Amino acid sequence: MVQSTTLTLGMDIGDRFTQFCLLPVMGEDPVEEGRVATTPAGISEFLGGRPRCRVVFEVGCHSPWINDLAEEAGHEVFVANPRELAFIYGNNRKSDRVDAERLARVGRLDPKLLSPIHHRGKDARRDLLVLRVRDALVSERSKLVNTVRGLVKSTGHRIKSCSTVCFARTARESLPADLAEPLAPLLDSIEQISGRIRELDRKAEELCARKYPETAVLRQIHGVGVLTALAYVLILESPERFKKSRDVGAYLGMVPRRDQSGDTDRQLRITKAGDSFLRRLLVQSSQYILGHFGRDSDLRRRGLALADRGGKAAKKRAVVATARKLAVLLHALWKTGEEYQPLRNSPPSA
Repeated sequence: MVQSTTLTLGMDIGDRFTQFCLLPVMGEDPVEEGRVATTPAGISEFLGGRPRCRVVFEVGCHSPWINDLAEEAGHEVFVANPRELAFIYGNNRKSDRVDAERLARVGRLDPKLLSPIHHRGKDARRDLLVLRVRDALVSERSKLVNTVRGLVKSTGHRIKSCSTVCFARTARESLPADLAEPLAPLLDSIEQISGRIRELDRKAEELCARKYPETAVLRQIHGVGVLTALAYVLILESPERFKKSRDVGAYLGMVPRRDQSGDTDRQLRITKAGDSFLRRLLVQSSQYILGHFGRDSDLRRRGLALADRGGKAAKKRAVVATARKLAVLLHALWKTGEEYQPLRNSPPSA
């Protein structure tokens, strides 16, 4: 059994309080147990006043800033992936105290069992807020648009098809006066949200030009825009994090699950691990590449060949496979800085 050479501190983080358990290098009984307020001042005072420990806690809403405070205090930090700790959240006698002790015991035994994750730096997290706020606004605008369409349909009228950007103007032009007045607050909100989204689009372009010029290499691929390129760079943070470009597909949860035992080896749906926001952007880029406006490329040819195999879900599998291949290709371009050749692996035309 591998033993830690330092004290191991397990922390079960809650919104108001954090339960902790401190284990010795050897021995069964905890050295110290208790709880501390989940605030920057409380955590900083708690971690700053003790000798170097191996600190273990699960990823969550509070884990990024607690990770920063623990590292600043000189501790060895491991942020556990709760997906890999079913024996904790599936415990029949689950409690904060038990969870903290179990995290400490696993961390003392072998941190690799925690499947530790890596938190991004402060700058990357702050810049990523621009994209996440934009994504939230786009989602809210879509809900408002659908609400307006549903309310109009209930009166026997329809709003003609149009893009979301010009929906408010189109709705005002096509609605009768008795409907335009009560729906005006919703249409005004849609216009205001669209204006905020345009401001964030300009902010994203500014970030690409000023702080992340490497995004230009990724945007060589037709179908990868500012948002996808910037999200890719901010979320992965560095191309050196992955030894092989193929590892990015697994990191973003776009590889099939596996259930192998004896003679049985089944491949299931994709894992959907990693950042769902970036995975969604890559899938959208993949849909564009395989769509009517996509340009001829190795990616497009491979995806269309998969879709042509037929079957109930052939097109969906082709989109996901293309998104996974796109993630791998973007990492390779980012790492090498090469010029993108769309038909590099295709045979020359006659």
